Amino acid sequence: MIPPLPPNIHLHPCTNQLKALMTIIRDQNTTGSDFVFYADRVIRLVIEFALNVLPVQETIVTTPTGTCYQGVEFHTKILGVSIVRAGEAMETALRAVCRNVRIGKILIQRDENSIKPCLYYSKLPEDISERHVLLMDPMLGTGGTAIMAVQLLLEAGVKEEKIILVNILSSRDGLNRVHNEFPKISIILWNSVKKHEHC
Repeated sequence: MIPPLPPNIHLHPCTNQLKALMTIIRDQNTTGSDFVFYADRVIRLVIEFALNVLPVQETIVTTPTGTCYQGVEFHTKILGVSIVRAGEAMETALRAVCRNVRIGKILIQRDENSIKPCLYYSKLPEDISERHVLLMDPMLGTGGTAIMAVQLLLEAGVKEEKIILVNILSSRDGLNRVHNEFPKISIILWNSVKKHEHC
């Protein structure tokens, strides 16, 4: 039996729409252009799902008919940080749903000899410590790259609980490793690929 995920690991609901999109993406007969189109749709769904983790505060607005509507508004600045290069595929979706969002970049590659992740480049805004950070990387394998990226954000002054790791496919081992290292970050994903327990 597979143990339940910790409460700060958020699995996107397996809707019929998402399942249909993933069926197209995984079909060996899908063309390259169709793969990109439908993968972008999946990424946008997961990015929008990740926004649910951000804190909100209640607010009241007046509608065009003059009535009051009690809703909520985000009360935090956000920043997208893509782990180059795969994470850059998620930037368009983030820009589509968050107007004028700033995006930083981190390039981490494995050393050919030691197989350990090495930081090659990072570009982060000076006010990053004041923001919630959506750390974008569609694939989470061993977790080594994600751990190094999170550590870099912490060193830049971001609070652990303000980091949201957004990915599409994750190994259960990688998830556990990242969560054990940084138990306060939120992790958003569509599926855990090792056990195929979702969708």
